[in-house]
Parts: sequence; structure tokens; C-alpha cells
Amino acid sequence: MAATQKKYYITTPIYYVNDIPHIGHAYTTLACDVMARFKRLDGFDVKFLSGTDEHGQKVEKSAEAKGMDPQAFTDAVSQNFRDLLGAMNFSTDDFVRTTEARHRVSVQALWSRLCDRGAIYLDKYAGWYSVRDEAFYGEKELTKGADGHFIAPTGAAVEWVEEPSYFFRLSQWRQPLLDFYEQNPDFIAPTSRRNEVLSFVKGGLTDLSVSRTTFKWGIPVPGDDSHIMYVWLDALTNYLTAVGYPNEEGRQYTTYWPADLHMVGKDILRFHAVYWPAFLMAADLPLPKRVFAHGWWTNEGQKISKSLGNVIDPLELVATYGLDPVRYFLLREVPFGNDGDFSRHAMVARMNGELANDYGNLAQRVLSMVAKNCAGKVPTMGTASDDDDALIRQGDALLDLVRQAIDVQAYHEALEYIWVLIRAANAYIDHQAPWKLKKENPARMESVLYVLCETVRKLALLTQPFMPDASSCLLDQLAIAADHRDFAHFGADWALTPGQNLKPPQGVFPRYVEPEEEGG
Repeated sequence: MAATQKKYYITTPIYYVNDIPHIGHAYTTLACDVMARFKRLDGFDVKFLSGTDEHGQKVEKSAEAKGMDPQAFTDAVSQNFRDLLGAMNFSTDDFVRTTEARHRVSVQALWSRLCDRGAIYLDKYAGWYSVRDEAFYGEKELTKGADGHFIAPTGAAVEWVEEPSYFFRLSQWRQPLLDFYEQNPDFIAPTSRRNEVLSFVKGGLTDLSVSRTTFKWGIPVPGDDSHIMYVWLDALTNYLTAVGYPNEEGRQYTTYWPADLHMVGKDILRFHAVYWPAFLMAADLPLPKRVFAHGWWTNEGQKISKSLGNVIDPLELVATYGLDPVRYFLLREVPFGNDGDFSRHAMVARMNGELANDYGNLAQRVLSMVAKNCAGKVPTMGTASDDDDALIRQGDALLDLVRQAIDVQAYHEALEYIWVLIRAANAYIDHQAPWKLKKENPARMESVLYVLCETVRKLALLTQPFMPDASSCLLDQLAIAADHRDFAHFGADWALTPGQNLKPPQGVFPRYVEPEEEGG
């Protein structure tokens, strides 16, 4: 890495291997992928991490239910998450599994460091535990279910557990955490989630049980093999594992740590915004810069659950609608951070309205007219009119607008800025009517088509993080060299050269037509 090159380290949560990948996993990783791709195009040295969380009682029970050894079970399920990366065109740089040797070294080193600093002590745990959530709950957090048994805030069953346990002195970190949140107001986003965390921490923190003795599928506590580490201490440390911890002098660690962004679902925010920074403070290690907790999806207005049989398979969506349209829809449909509803009607409306009619039609009309009327070469730009200058200026301003939105994970805003330009270009083409100018003023027609080609170039550059394949196809048609597709080549200095040969145009966003019903 060049000494002056900016770095960006982004992580997904590591996904729990007791199930197959679903829309939530794809959504989180997609948000990270867009961020990673944007930052790479913007000149950053990016590390993009994903992985699988493979320890804990829930995994042990799931493996047992299938009559499998836990390692064989996790090998199979972890591969499903790796396969999702390829299927969704995710550009991860590393994939960490908590059953890897490098991870065991990292976690045990962190544990020993915490012990050396007096942050962990041995006692006995007695309290309510949810196997499904791998989480401990205070009695005030529980409610009674219809059957009279206590349930966790997540709806999961809890059981009373009594066993020897090591504890992390979380209670000591209430004020340091509150001070940190105040000094770093952007650490937790969106604001609604930040407020939840502040309220939780202000309410007081109790010491956290960080080991178990009633099952064996986990990483042993250093010096006490009768205990295995609490799965969340194990899991969270993956972010350090991937940068080579405990080697704090190594290139990976010195380059990338602390992480710039942990992307998580709202259900695991507490672990990332309370426990993780407390562990790092106690270990005297730098804290990540930001944790963003996004919302959940429903399916056609219904909560998604295995019991309802309405789990959304991202691979099925891609097979039905195509990869780039699915990527686009998931980040366009709802403000990122909010809950969203997946509906097939909305998916098709976005595909046909925004992708096919707005963006695809703009590119197809422009490039087809150039092929037909300019001998398939970049048109010549004459004296610019006020309308030309206005559209060119709007295009030039787009990179900064999109960058600002991406930096705060406002993907929907970034896409709306892009679509404002697409709509402006469509209005410009209708107003200028180059098909009429062909007869009336051919030189003016070329100027109009040049302005439109340049606009499509800028749009194709900026849609690369969201829709890599379609954007690449458009850039190919504009004969943009592979090494001129980053944002350093966005501005006027890298504008299209009149007379350059262009490739024959082809549509990139076909309309979606519902398959005919059988017998219809």
C-alpha cells in the first residue's frame, strides 16, 4: 500500500451456521459490498471481511439433530455462505471461520490480555439464558409467554442456568462507554439505534458471563479446559483475527485496525455497540469507528419465519429477476436503517420503471442514435448551449453527492441522486429531440448526443458499486478502458474523445415479463 493511500476496513457480522443463508444475510453483505466497491473506486485500500460463527450450544444441538459431528456440520453450512458470496457478486477480501486455527490463537490471546488486566474473574453464574440467542437476560427483560414460561425480548425461550463461569467486568465500563458515545456521536447509527444503546447503558451494566461448562463445542479458556469461551466473545474477535491479531506489528493490523465500519442487523447491535467496545477498552485496544445497525425485511407484509414458510431465498430471487436488479432493489426500496417489505410487485415495478424505462432506455436510445447517426463513433461537441452546460454541471456534481451519502450508509439517497440525473437526462433528450436535429441541424445533433454520452459515462461509473455487471457492460459500450473506470477518471479531464469507435449498443436492463401461468 502506498504510504499516502487511504484505507477502509469494513466487516459483515460473521453469520451463524445453524441455518442456510437468507435475505437478511444477503442484505447485510450487499450493503458492505457496495461500500467496499465504492471505496476502492474512490482510491482507498479496502479490506472487506465476512465469515461464519461456528461455535456454541445452538450449533452443537443442530449438528446432533442431524446426526453429524459439529466440525463436519459447520464445514457444510459454512460453504453455503461462501457460495452466496459468488452468487451475489460480493467482493470480499477475506472470509474468517471461528473454527480456524488463526482464530483460536487470536481469541485466546485476547482472553489472556483481558485476564492480565484484571478484567475477567471466576465465579458462578445463575440466571436466564437463551440458547437460540446465545445470550443472557436479566429478569426485568423477560416477559411471560402464553404457556406461562419466560421468554426473551426476541421471543426466544429462556432456561435457568447455574454453572461455574468466568465473568467479564462489564459493570466497570458504563461511564467510559457513555463518555465514548458522547465523544464519538457517529459511532452508532442510525440515530434511533444510538438512542436505544444509550438508554440500555445508562440503565446500568452487570458483569457478563463469558464462559460455559455445560457443553464443549467452543474454544477452551486458556489454562482451564473445563470452560469454553462465551460464543459472543469468540465471535466478535473475528474482526481482529482477520488483521493478524495478536501480531500488532504486522502489516494487516497496522494498516487496517481499527475497523472503519461494522455492519450489523439491529438484533445484534448490543453485542457490537456495548460488549465489543467494552472488551476492547479493557484490553486497551483501539475501538472501531462506526457500527451501523440496519433493519429487517418482511415478505409481502408478513414477518419472515421458518414456521410460516416464507423465508426469502436470495438465490431464488437472482434466478428469477437477475442479479443486478436484485442488488438495486434491496438498497433502493427502503431508507437504509429502516425495516422494509419485500414484495414481488414492488420488485417488478422498480425493474421496469426505474431500470428498464429510466436508466436502460436512456442508455439504449443514446447509444443507438450514435450508432445509427454518427457512424458508431463518439460524436463531436460544438458550442455548448445553456441546457448542455446545465446537464454537464449536474453530472459533474454527482460524485460528491453520492460520496457524501455513501459515507453515512444512506444508499437510498445515493441512488436517488443518481436517478435525479437520469431523469434530467431523459427530459433533456426529449426537449432537444436529436431525431429532429438530424435533418434540421446535424452538428447540433452531435453536440446533444455527445452531452448524453458523457452523462451515461458518469452514470455508468457511479452505478458500478450497486450494479457491477450492467455498469461494466455500459462502460464497455462506451469503450472506457478498464484502468479508467475508477473515480479518479470521473471528471472533465477524462471525458469521451470525439471520433473514438464505440461498440455496438445492447440493452442492459430488459423489462421483466411475468411468466405465463401454466394452462393460461
